[in-house]
Amino acid sequence: MHTHRKYSLLCVGFLLLGVNEKYAPERFEAEANVSVIILMAPPTGQTISQTTGTSTADAETYADFNWDELGFGIVPTDYMYVMKSSEGESFTKGNVTPFGNIEMNPYAGILNYGQGLIEGLKAYRKEDGRVLLFRPEQNAQRLKIGAERMCMSSPSVEQFVEAVKQTVRANKHWVPPQGKGSLYVRPLLIGSGPVLGLCPAPEYTFLIYASPVGNYHKGPLNLVVEDKLHRATPGGTGDIKTVANYSPVCKALTEARAKGFSDVLFLDAVTKKYIEEVSTCNIFIVKDDVISTPATVGTILPGITRKSIIEIALDFGYQVEERTIPMEDLLEADEVFCTGTAVVVSPVGCITYQDKRVEYKTGAETVSQKLYVMLTGIQTGRVEDKLGWTVEVV
Repeated sequence: MHTHRKYSLLCVGFLLLGVNEKYAPERFEAEANVSVIILMAPPTGQTISQTTGTSTADAETYADFNWDELGFGIVPTDYMYVMKSSEGESFTKGNVTPFGNIEMNPYAGILNYGQGLIEGLKAYRKEDGRVLLFRPEQNAQRLKIGAERMCMSSPSVEQFVEAVKQTVRANKHWVPPQGKGSLYVRPLLIGSGPVLGLCPAPEYTFLIYASPVGNYHKGPLNLVVEDKLHRATPGGTGDIKTVANYSPVCKALTEARAKGFSDVLFLDAVTKKYIEEVSTCNIFIVKDDVISTPATVGTILPGITRKSIIEIALDFGYQVEERTIPMEDLLEADEVFCTGTAVVVSPVGCITYQDKRVEYKTGAETVSQKLYVMLTGIQTGRVEDKLGWTVEVV
């Protein structure tokens, strides 16, 4: 037996929610020639407390957690969902299991060739204590598109949505009270079967786990434009949510944060003249009440929050353009904001490009704030969902 230190293989290309030493085990043991433990997750050890701060007739139960201190990091919940598919077969019925470590063959496709996809969505607490999901079928469809590109088996839309429901239902006491955050749900599809030569894995595992989260960013964003490193290239995988898309941006992101920036805005890899995406979210500009966002033409992820904001903006009567956006248009914009599951709708306060720093309008009277209020109102049940976007977890 060999003793390994914690986190020995957390850096396998999975985009996890962050690392929190508080919730990691001190050490674990594994047979070196048998399996690799890749996902560290101790029992939460949390008790359940009663909270009566909702208007529902029955008091809701919540995890014993200080919701006022909730940030955006790993807070392990009690259960996860696991489902498998063998080569040439459809996914069979999965099951909810206690959240813990998983074992995997060192030859697994995800470990050797990065054959994996992630998704991200949230569960929200209504004022009366009930729990809502936001457009989960959109995540399911995006996963299927990504799986086809990556030569992977994938769950059906119905299997995906039901698995998300089961995971949230099992961890319902971890959905924060309304106004305190949300439950971030992370579906993960990986090539778990063994391969040596480059080829699709013979087996796939679909996992879902969750963590309560607060705000991803605090206050308006301070972005820097990266004009040397690139997030995606034409013909690549920039338009799907493969795990391999994310670790390559870490160098630019780490350097930017060391200089005091919130995040990085990437340019197109061909001409370096057009804006594309921030490291983990889409970007919009506003000029004279016209809202523009880069078109999803193969290098940009078709975000579900992005799609929803476009539809809400059109309902409000705004003109919305999906087009190529040159740097000049960005620098001359009245307002800039980002969208994504984690960032929701986040205003951009300033952007630095080479030696030029431009500031943008933020605050209560902005277009982004108006869109944010409507979106989050629908997500949390404060605004009537006339579009049928929310799904109740019962």
